Amino acid sequence: MFCGMNTRLEVVTNQRGGWFSRGDAIAAGYSDADLRREVASGRWLHLTRGAYAQPGDSVEAMPTWEQEAWLHVRTARAVYHRLGGRAVVSHQSALLLHGVRVSELDLSRVHVTRTVGAGRSDAAVCQHAARPPVDVVCEMDGVRTTFAARAVVETVRATSFPVAVSVVDQALRSRIATPQQLTDALTPFARRSGIRTAGRAVEFGDGRAESVGESRLRVVLSDLGLPRPLPQAEIRDAAGAFVARVDFLFAQYGVIVEFDGAVKYGDGNSKALIAEKVREDRLRDLGYQVVRVSWSDLTHPATLLHTINRAIARSRPASITGYVTASAQ
Repeated sequence: MFCGMNTRLEVVTNQRGGWFSRGDAIAAGYSDADLRREVASGRWLHLTRGAYAQPGDSVEAMPTWEQEAWLHVRTARAVYHRLGGRAVVSHQSALLLHGVRVSELDLSRVHVTRTVGAGRSDAAVCQHAARPPVDVVCEMDGVRTTFAARAVVETVRATSFPVAVSVVDQALRSRIATPQQLTDALTPFARRSGIRTAGRAVEFGDGRAESVGESRLRVVLSDLGLPRPLPQAEIRDAAGAFVARVDFLFAQYGVIVEFDGAVKYGDGNSKALIAEKVREDRLRDLGYQVVRVSWSDLTHPATLLHTINRAIARSRPASITGYVTASAQ
């Protein structure tokens, strides 16, 4: 009787990309009773029919949505293996395998697209017909998926515009798809539901957004009727010394808008907080107004607009010293 995962099963699990089958466990010396005991203890998770994973302490320490992504990736791999090459992983399941992480995506079911025959969907797996046909696939660690650009379009057709923009921005930033590939991927779905949202998101997408929060803030700023700001602008002083790279710059107003994610400050690390204060003081010394935006501010757009307008009113763009280096998209 074993407690936890022995070396033989650990090797197989790593080769499979983080999951193992009942057959793998039996071959490694476990019994069905061992499987039931490990699942009951919480050391192992039952992913889907005949498939398991061992999360460990590092996974348990993750935020809930990261745990869900971790679980979904391994379940998707197991489902692909079970279907024996009759389908490819698609939609948001494919995006997760490509590395996209957007917390609002629906991960309640694994999505696959059939390439051979028909399949039956259930509460755990959604099997899509290949319409349009799947003519280009990718393979990652032995798992075949739809082409990343197609996965983006199929996913964002069923989301809201802000979520769609977050997905497109992340796909562009991680270089799993180019703007042209995303535009081309829209064409086969021209008359399908949600294509207008997908098209708007592709047109609005910008790979310079460095987080989901920045993507959401871009959407809010646009909805507020503000001109499009310059993302990731590098600001230097009059001597050419680098001062800061800022999230968004309204150069015509001399106003900087920064999205405050907890990670930016090391979750309250004092050194990070002091360094950020020094950075902001240097920006203000150059003449810039700095507006900080948190997640909660995104739910109160009218108040946010008032705050930005006050910063614009205080600003004196003609008095700003130094210069700006634009970041390339």
